[in-house]
Order: sequence, then structure tokens, then C-alpha cells
Amino acid sequence: MPRHVTALDFVVLAAYFLATMGIGFYFYRTTRSREGYTAADRALPGWATGLSILATYVSSISFLGLPGKSFATNWNPFAFSLSLPLVAWIAVRWVLPYYRRSREVSAYSHLEHRFGVWARLYASVFYLLTQLARIGAVTYLMALPVHVLVGWDIRWLIVFTGASVTLYSLAGGLVAVIWTDAVQAVVLTLGALACLAVALFGVPGGPSRAFAVAAAQDKFSLGSFGPSLADATFWVVLVYGVVINLQNFCIDQNYIQRYIASRSDADARRSVWLGGLLYVPLSALFFMIGTALFAFYAARPELLPAEYRAAEKADSVLPYFIAAQLPPGVTGLVVAAIFAAAMSTVSTSLNSSATILMSDFYERFFGRGTSGRGSMLVLYAGTFTWGALGTLIALALIHTQSTLDAWWLLAGIFGGGMLGLFLLGFISRRVTSPAALTGVVAGIVVILWLSVSPAWTGSLARYRSPFHGFLTIVIGTLTILVVGWVASAFFPPAAQAEAAPAESRAGG
Repeated sequence: MPRHVTALDFVVLAAYFLATMGIGFYFYRTTRSREGYTAADRALPGWATGLSILATYVSSISFLGLPGKSFATNWNPFAFSLSLPLVAWIAVRWVLPYYRRSREVSAYSHLEHRFGVWARLYASVFYLLTQLARIGAVTYLMALPVHVLVGWDIRWLIVFTGASVTLYSLAGGLVAVIWTDAVQAVVLTLGALACLAVALFGVPGGPSRAFAVAAAQDKFSLGSFGPSLADATFWVVLVYGVVINLQNFCIDQNYIQRYIASRSDADARRSVWLGGLLYVPLSALFFMIGTALFAFYAARPELLPAEYRAAEKADSVLPYFIAAQLPPGVTGLVVAAIFAAAMSTVSTSLNSSATILMSDFYERFFGRGTSGRGSMLVLYAGTFTWGALGTLIALALIHTQSTLDAWWLLAGIFGGGMLGLFLLGFISRRVTSPAALTGVVAGIVVILWLSVSPAWTGSLARYRSPFHGFLTIVIGTLTILVVGWVASAFFPPAAQAEAAPAESRAGG
């Protein structure tokens, strides 16, 4: 066990964990209705929902995955963060007002109004698959630091942490999720700053020497600026960030529920700007931690065991540093910060997934006209089921080389072109349901080819995709848009029973 793991660290971690669980159970009495559990009674201030958006964004994928990437390579993934200001502006200008007017708790109900029930089910199913991948990745990274700290079997840690967050999410509903997210956003920021300070000042010669060592090894590089589409160049990551973040802010149930939970339009706008813009410097902080760790262990190589030097162990370097180098008590605080980042994301995903299961499946097909008790039972059952399935995925990720890469690739595949379908309906009234369906089918075919073909061998090798995996969701979205738009020429608007609301159009 690393020498700085003390009883005080465990006390700090246990106190934070119990306080978080306490918040969830505190709100149990006020979230026993459908509206309270899924929309926090639409009464929360913008600063709280904004910090909740930030905390949801800064999962343990960010806390461990980003430092792991910059430690092993460079700042290339930071291009993803640079797309956020543009996307936040688009969301505030066009997307947020539409959802605030609709007042529907599901982000995908409008797709049914626009194109029919198939569109709603398509988006809902792929959203639920995406959340399973997200829950799995975050749960694994939540258990990792405790595994490094004390050496306990990571499989049992995953099961314990998955069960704990599921229980806390099940009890408190969205209002507990948002308020704990606000607290967790502060805790995780303080924890990250503590890590960076110790790493920078731990380098002989201080921060200036750390920057010099990192710069000499090109650790601040944003990647190649060349035209290649087969590599993770700056442009590939930036375009991937634009599409993923558009999907987040335009059609992700996690974010839409926060728009709805805000008490006014002004508060909702404030939440988007606060959550979106703060992530840019915060992600830079995480990348800087990885770079500082590289300089720290370059100057003191004897402090890093050989088992952590392999590329596949990059995600474990920060947890080891936390255990071995941080002062007693601070270690517990930083591990609590990692738990904060993870718990906010998992609890948000569980609540939004349960909301979709209840709204888009149970109430849509089975529960119309039934009592609120039936909806609440579905919400509880959905939270529990997705928590269990996400935990199983976390167990499957134990031997993944880079959790950040695995999550990004899964997000691109499971995203399924939902953004393309949303944009088809949002931008123009010209695209009808048959045209949209044609675009989606074409998009699915392209996404399957992009996802599966890299593994083809033999005679099929010539048909492999030449594109980097990050472009899967980008090309899938463009395929749906282009094919759907072209197909609309063959399916005139008169065939559409219900046109898009005029206020939802951004053009065409």
C-alpha cells in the first residue's frame, strides 16, 4: 500500500460518500411524483443547473482519462473542448427555447410529432445504449483509484460503487442529482487543483522546469494539423467535438432535463453558458495535470513503478500519484473528487435513462391513463436495471488500454446519427417522415460499415473504412442529413401529416 494512505484519508472519503448519499435520501420525500423525480418541479436556479451540467461533463472519464492521455501522448484531445463555445451559443440561440416551450420531459417526443413514432423509438433506443456505455466507462474509472490506493479487487469495487450510485440515484431523483452535482463540481475542481500544485512544485526546479521538460517532449502539441482523415488530427478531433457536443446540447436527455428543470428561460440560458464555458478551462486543468505528472516522473523516475510505465496503464498513473505523493487527508479529498465526478455523471445518466424508459416506452405504449404510481415504479425499475447493466459493462472495460478512447468510440457508434435526425426535423419543414426514414437507414448502414470494417481481413480488407473512428458519428450524421434532404424531393411535404412547428425552424 502506498505510504500516504492513512486513516485520515479514509475518514475524508467516507464522510464525503455518506454526505452525498444523505442528500439523495433527504430529497426522497420530495421526489415521489413523476414531475419531481424527472424535472425537479421545474424550480431550480440557473447556477445550480449550470454547475450540474459542468459536473455531468466532468466525469471520471475527464478526471482520469484526460490526464492519462496527456501523460502518455499530448494535448490533442483538447481540441474537443474548443468546440464548446460555438455549440453553447447554438443551444442558447435556437435549441433551448424550443424545449422550454414544449414543456415535455422527453427530449424525443418532438421527433414523434415531426416524423412519427419510429423516430422517437430510434432516438430513444440509441440514447439508452449510449448511456449504458457511459455508465460503464465512468463506473470503471470511479473504482480504479481505490483499487490503486488499497489494492482491493477492482471487480468488487466496481460492483460496490455501481450499486451505491444506483441506490443514491434511485432515492433522490433529479433534484438530488442536480444539488449534489453543484457540490461535486466544487469538490472536483479543488481536488484537481491540489493534484496540479503538488505535481508542479514537486518537480526539481518548480513549475518552470516542469514546463520546460514537457515542452521539450512536445507534450503541449494539439496534434497534427494535416489533412489526414485516418488519424486523430486536430481537425478530426475538433469536428468530432462539434458533432458530439451538438448531440449533447441539442438532443441528449441529460441536458434537456436541466433546461426543463430551470425555473425560467433566463436561468436555463445561464445554465448552458455556465456549464459549457467552464468546461474549457477545467479540461485544460486536467490535461495540465497529466503533463505535470510526465515532468514529475521524468525528473524522478524512481518514484514510478515499472508496471505503470506501459501505455495501457496511463489511466492509473494519476491514482498512483494521488496515493503515493499527496499529503494525508488531501489524498482522501482528491479521491472524493474523483468519486464526485463519477457519481454526478452516473446518477445523471441513470435518472435520464429511467425518464426515457418511463416516458417513451411505458407511458407511450402502456401507461396512458394510469396512475402516477405506475410511472414511479417504472422510474425506480429503470434506474435499477440501467445501474446493473452499466456495472456489467464496467467489468468488461477492466482491460481496456484507454478508457477515454473506448468511450469516444462507443459514443460515436451508439450515437447512431440521432443528431442527423434531429437536425432534419429542426432545420426544415421540407423533409417528410419517409424521407427522414430513408436518411436514417442510409446512416445506419454507413455507421455499421465505419464501425465494423476496420476489423475485416483477407479479401474484405480492401473495403475497410479509411476514416478514423472518431469520424463515425460525423459521417453518420452527414449521411442522414444529405440522404434525407435528397429523398425529400421524392416525398413531397403533402405526405406529411404534421409539419414541424414554425418556431422550431432555423432555416429552409
